[in-house]
Amino acid sequence: MISAEENMLLTQTGKGTPCGELMRRYWQPVALAEELAQGGAPLAVQIMGEKLVLFRDDQGRPGLLGIHCSHRGTDLSYGRVEDGGLRCLYHGWLYNIEGRCLEQPGEPGRGEHRDAIRHPAYPCKEAGGVIFAYMGPGEPPALPAYEFLSVPAEQREVTKIHVVCNYLQANEGNIDPLHLSFLHRNLQDSERDKQRVVPGSDATPNTLIGKDQRPTIEVDITEFGLRIYSIRKPGDGKQYLRVTNYIYPNLAAFNGSTTGEGYSAHWHVPIDDRSHWKYVFLFSRERPLSQDLRDRIRAETSDGNHLKRNKDNRYLQDRASMKTQTFSGMGFHFQAQDAFATESQGAVQNRAEEHPVSSDKAIVAARKLLLNAIRAMCDGREPPHLSGDPNASRSRKIVVLSEVLPADVNPREYMKSLESPERELEGKLARRSKS
Repeated sequence: MISAEENMLLTQTGKGTPCGELMRRYWQPVALAEELAQGGAPLAVQIMGEKLVLFRDDQGRPGLLGIHCSHRGTDLSYGRVEDGGLRCLYHGWLYNIEGRCLEQPGEPGRGEHRDAIRHPAYPCKEAGGVIFAYMGPGEPPALPAYEFLSVPAEQREVTKIHVVCNYLQANEGNIDPLHLSFLHRNLQDSERDKQRVVPGSDATPNTLIGKDQRPTIEVDITEFGLRIYSIRKPGDGKQYLRVTNYIYPNLAAFNGSTTGEGYSAHWHVPIDDRSHWKYVFLFSRERPLSQDLRDRIRAETSDGNHLKRNKDNRYLQDRASMKTQTFSGMGFHFQAQDAFATESQGAVQNRAEEHPVSSDKAIVAARKLLLNAIRAMCDGREPPHLSGDPNASRSRKIVVLSEVLPADVNPREYMKSLESPERELEGKLARRSKS
């Protein structure tokens, strides 16, 4: 349990709030690159309570501006992209991606004092099929070269999902190993399950989780956040080890369809304090993703961004299927199951009324780390996991594992044996994925 004050610190992300100011010091996704076509219309967006307009100028560069024109407040998302910037329809003021007013065409000399205008603007970068913005003070840090942003496009799939709850409770679901034993458990292996045999065994993750529903959970504090160990005892003198990660301040990396040659990542970006966008990454460092896998990912949403199974239709829960197919009765797609679990907590979970237990170790630890980061920033210290070196994330060992090992192997010692140097680790993972 945390106090109501701490809960507010963790969940309020508007401009000027402690957590909002912390999150603005990191690059944040603001749109999928495919949403902003060259020559296409500007896109109205809201991030952490700020109403903004995202556009590509006539050179293809993304820009993120305050949505209301500095002249008389008209909505710039209706504007014209031309002449090096975005032009307001009301009186023709023209802004470039840096927020400079290039023209005030109705004024003498096209605006003798136009250089005095500094329209709200945030720097943008495009990577991994996503447009990122830095909304904090000063010079932005490097955008981390996470593997899921760096692999070729054919080896990555990225989508986004609208989630009707605070960003934090959804990200906490990513770092909760116990819920796999229940919410996501299939009562029998699906056809998709059968395609995912865990290295070191002839069993699927679903089967192994079903054999030991009460894992041992351990955590290590790292430079990037938390490394989380989930250890299950399926019998036969073996242990099933899963390693997942919490990454400052609002994302996680965990097992997915490409574990062994890649992993999944969820990046939770507040729209406001009661809803957010979940950016969903899946990648392989070894091979292009199949079209079938891409189609399955996108089949979960009705319009690309909203889940077909949602609160309005009670996630299409079929109670008859709870007897023979899935524990939840919500189909075989975990995104809808996660949405149910986190949205039904309320728009902003009241953590002052919860009762954490031993299996919530990772969640409690992540909250403490995030609170410490907020307090450090408020004290004038630099928040964690920021660097001027874009490759710094590679040295911080964001690794995801799903393997069956002999029962006498120490998971932490096993990780140490894999970690140095990192390229050797990637080679070992690649070789195991092919074996």
